[in-house]
Amino acid sequence: MSVHPVAIQGFAEGTNEIYDRARPSYRPSVLSHIRKSIPLERSSPLNIVEIGSGTGIFTRALLAHSEWKDDIKEIRAVDPSKGMRNHFEKSVIEQFNHGETEVPVKITVAEGTFTSTGIEDGWADMIVMAQAYHWAHPDYSSAQIEFHRILKPSGVVAYVWNHEDPVAAEWIASLHRMYDRYDGDVPQSRHEWWRVTFDTKETPVYREFFEDPVEETFKWVIPTTEDKVAERVRSKSFVAIMEREDKEEYEKLMKEVREMLGKKEKTWIDVQKGAFEYPYETIVITSRKKGNV
Repeated sequence: MSVHPVAIQGFAEGTNEIYDRARPSYRPSVLSHIRKSIPLERSSPLNIVEIGSGTGIFTRALLAHSEWKDDIKEIRAVDPSKGMRNHFEKSVIEQFNHGETEVPVKITVAEGTFTSTGIEDGWADMIVMAQAYHWAHPDYSSAQIEFHRILKPSGVVAYVWNHEDPVAAEWIASLHRMYDRYDGDVPQSRHEWWRVTFDTKETPVYREFFEDPVEETFKWVIPTTEDKVAERVRSKSFVAIMEREDKEEYEKLMKEVREMLGKKEKTWIDVQKGAFEYPYETIVITSRKKGNV
């Protein structure tokens, strides 16, 4: 199994528009940090593989960033979800290759997974996974073997997650406690089960092929409302399945979310408009393929 079944069901066709609308983009500082992780010997223009490319939120940010837009030769996006790929076609390929924002980058999207990308050996200067790698659970070793296969020597893997910050806001901590009652053994990124990838005993193949990982965390805030938080909840895979298959349980969860938001303290931006702060943190881990393997 190379992709968790909840990801397959929860991101199926019909869930993609709300995902693209509800999920935040990626900070320019995060994209600058990733650019600096690429060694000098991997000179531009660069070949990039994006695994779990989803609706193209990260890709759009990358193509619009001043330090990236002129340094990319080709992006090959892969995703197991047909619905996600279709949305990517519209929001990325049509926009950037055929619209007013045309850029000189070849962009394609195809079916693929963490353990079976369909990319030829040694093609990529960089692999990036934004809000995706946790779905490789539990096949982390197989994923590392695939990453090693398609990367050039000294190529880089970037693991990126935008996480709601429960330390910065108690209402987010309460939200996470609600998720824990509903999502069972789903490998949500906040559980950080993916960290076994970098554990020598758990995933020895990582140390065989890659240098020590480098981790950075970026804190930031966006404005939100109760309606937008509710939509963000709906964009989660297990909630999307619940909304489709168990309406009663779904309505119960959403009622809990609304009641909690009404009671918990918030940092207000504009009380009259119902706008308050939504604290996030972005975790970025970069790892470099060993040069002679």
